[in-house]
Amino acid sequence: MSILIILGIIFVAVFLGMPVAFAFIFGTSLYLYVEGAYPLTVIASRLGPGLDSFPLLALPLFIFAGNLLGGSGVARRIFDFANSAVGHIRGGLGHVNVFASIIFAGMSGVAMADAAGLGKIEMEEMERHGYPKDFSAAITAASATIGPIIPPSGIMVLYAVLANIALDKLFLAGFIPGLMLGGFLMISIYFRVKLGKVKVGLLPKEPLRVRLKNFVRAAPALAIPVFLVTGLITGVATPTELGALTCLAAIILGFAYKDLNLRTFYLCAVETVKTTGILGMLILVAAPFTWLSGVGNVGDLLLNFMNGLTTNPWVFLALINVVLLAAGMFMETSVVLLIAVPILAPIATSYGIDPVHFAMVMLVNLLMGTLTPPFGSLLFVMMNQTGLSLHQMFRAIAPFYFPFLAFLLVITYIPVVTTFLPNLFGN
Repeated sequence: MSILIILGIIFVAVFLGMPVAFAFIFGTSLYLYVEGAYPLTVIASRLGPGLDSFPLLALPLFIFAGNLLGGSGVARRIFDFANSAVGHIRGGLGHVNVFASIIFAGMSGVAMADAAGLGKIEMEEMERHGYPKDFSAAITAASATIGPIIPPSGIMVLYAVLANIALDKLFLAGFIPGLMLGGFLMISIYFRVKLGKVKVGLLPKEPLRVRLKNFVRAAPALAIPVFLVTGLITGVATPTELGALTCLAAIILGFAYKDLNLRTFYLCAVETVKTTGILGMLILVAAPFTWLSGVGNVGDLLLNFMNGLTTNPWVFLALINVVLLAAGMFMETSVVLLIAVPILAPIATSYGIDPVHFAMVMLVNLLMGTLTPPFGSLLFVMMNQTGLSLHQMFRAIAPFYFPFLAFLLVITYIPVVTTFLPNLFGN
């Protein structure tokens, strides 16, 4: 009951316009003050340990690498290479959009960076070739969700810290699902164009000489995902060390391409500090809330409640999917993670569900929430870039919910999709 009261206070505070971080502290403090069971100094004592985690060092490094790559001309080279590879397939630039996002996901684990950086180039090209603006915005938003699934991923770092699981295993778990989601989206694009739902022309296949040229221009950038995969599989470096090396590679590429200058470098650093500061503050203020959940036996109470509903792990996962999809519609991804992971992850383990599998189920649910109204963050990014209304964005993105839901069902009920690589290389 105590957690429900705190959550109620937090929701009311956020609704009234209070920043989320302050709402967490306000809700916890008000409850402790009124209840009187614990002194307010408990909050101060829990704040420090909230950020005492080595894997968290990977968070600012991968965010910085993504910002550097977005401002270093790499995005244009990736787009040109993707266009040479799949641009001639029916649905043309829609496939290019998805394929480019898959490549960029192996460098930057932030959906917003994909949508705002690479997405701008993609939509300009799609508009130039006569693609409807709403369709371009919808596929850009949908493909941007691949970014946090394929490592490196900021929300994976956050999840690993909150659930106390190995970050390298979580990273390995994302490769197959990320590629699979890209495949589901490309199949959807192909049939929508083939059936005439989206009327666009078929692009000619580029000459071999042009395709080789685009591959050579993009090769240094394409080497970064290969480097990350090799590092994770062989274990020669930790995810944090790989994050630092990715930053170094992004800086070298940026200056070598002559698209990165000191001013751009400074702006990327400032943006990284802002993003990291926001996420760090959320992790910090969630620590007292998490502690109070523990001492209040919230996990045990919820486990008993769930056992009263079902003892079947597959039914449990179905219920969790419904709850998380609803939560993702109204709350930002990192906020839901801060509230739900410390409570739900141990319960999933008690049902015999692999922790890495459950992590991917949670992340996919919440990423779908970024595409759903009324508060889907990626919808608002696209609305800001295109001038479309929320109603127009929802109508455009709605057909992509079907491949996304099919993908979610595969991830939920075929665990080997997420656990194969961690079990193969995780040790």
